[in-house]
Amino acid sequence: MNLAKSESIESGYGWWVVIATTLMISVAFGSGYLVVVGLKPIAADFGWPRQIPSAGYAAAMFGAGVGGILMGLWADRRGMVGPAMTGAFCLGLGLIAVSQSNSILTFLGAQLLIVGLLGNGAMTSPLLTNVTHWFDRRMGMAIAIASCGQALAGAVWPPIFRYAMEHYGWRETMLAYGLFSMATLVPLALVMRRPSPNMHGSGTSEDKTVRATPDSQRHAPVLGMQPNTAQALLCGAILGCCVAMSMPLVHIVSYCSDLGFSAARGAEMLSLLLFSAFISRLAYGWLADRVGGLKTLLLGSSLQMLGLAFYIYAESLESLYLVSIFYGLGYGGVVPMYAIIIRELFPSHEAGWRIGVIFLFGTLGMATGGYLGGVIYDWTATYRLAFLTGVAFNICNLVLVIFMVRRQGSHGGGAERMVTVPA
Repeated sequence: MNLAKSESIESGYGWWVVIATTLMISVAFGSGYLVVVGLKPIAADFGWPRQIPSAGYAAAMFGAGVGGILMGLWADRRGMVGPAMTGAFCLGLGLIAVSQSNSILTFLGAQLLIVGLLGNGAMTSPLLTNVTHWFDRRMGMAIAIASCGQALAGAVWPPIFRYAMEHYGWRETMLAYGLFSMATLVPLALVMRRPSPNMHGSGTSEDKTVRATPDSQRHAPVLGMQPNTAQALLCGAILGCCVAMSMPLVHIVSYCSDLGFSAARGAEMLSLLLFSAFISRLAYGWLADRVGGLKTLLLGSSLQMLGLAFYIYAESLESLYLVSIFYGLGYGGVVPMYAIIIRELFPSHEAGWRIGVIFLFGTLGMATGGYLGGVIYDWTATYRLAFLTGVAFNICNLVLVIFMVRRQGSHGGGAERMVTVPA
């Protein structure tokens, strides 16, 4: 589908939106690594098993998934600035509340409702969906750059959190980061004041043609299936890959400690893993613009499964570093591919709620995997069975992705391919 140059919605300001989105995601996702790095200190402080702080991570992820849909609906109607400002304030307030918690109820409640629902709920799918409304030619690269904020957070924050928790304690570290997040996110949220071209009502001719298309064509088959059936397959696929993905992301620091290495080495490993993901995410965006999101997702999911399997056998410090690099390069571009796939297979006017639903299942997968890893460790006193369980979920993900790739080869693309745009 080709657009005439005069009809492109892309502008220089769109790239400022990408930069602000990248920085906001990098700060917002840092809140999750507070629990990852502080899992053992938090459990020891309260006298809890590890599944309780793991449940805090899970609660925040689940809240962010539900909040992503609610904030996305708000953004679709009123623009992104309101949700962005709400998320900026509430994320900081939630971290402050968690730092002062003294019971399971307040610890989990603040993670679920304030950090997750009202805070990170605005910092995941709504921000990425907003980016897609500023681009029609280089959307894959724009989404890849914006989503690099997640990997950047992992590369930067774990070593800082580890040092701060060792010297000052997990409560003081979380309190300081809550104040820092408000001080940085609020100014960045102001970049979202300018409405996207779609909010101006001056979207591309693609959008205008879609609005004029009869219902029978709007609901054209996707991969030879009903649109909601294809959506359900994507939801199942992201659930499986994110359960597997979160196993090492949540527990790598504790896993290294259990193998006899210091927490500093574990934090370095997590940082290296996520820095590798940061680098590979750009490559995945470049590849997706050329071969499509589904085929790129198949590559990333396959490499992720191999990396997770390698963790089962890695015991030396050198092997753990190597596996962490490989795993980061493999999984780095997986999650952004789902946003690109939605834009490739479905009409653009459906992107907001569909991406929100997809990311809800992704956060459910991350929450489930993080919590399940803690439960399995408490049962078996080893993480190897947890990683093996992650491999099983990853295999289920691959089965669904391979099925969709084959359907794409047989039936072509999705509903947007039915739309014709005059040159």
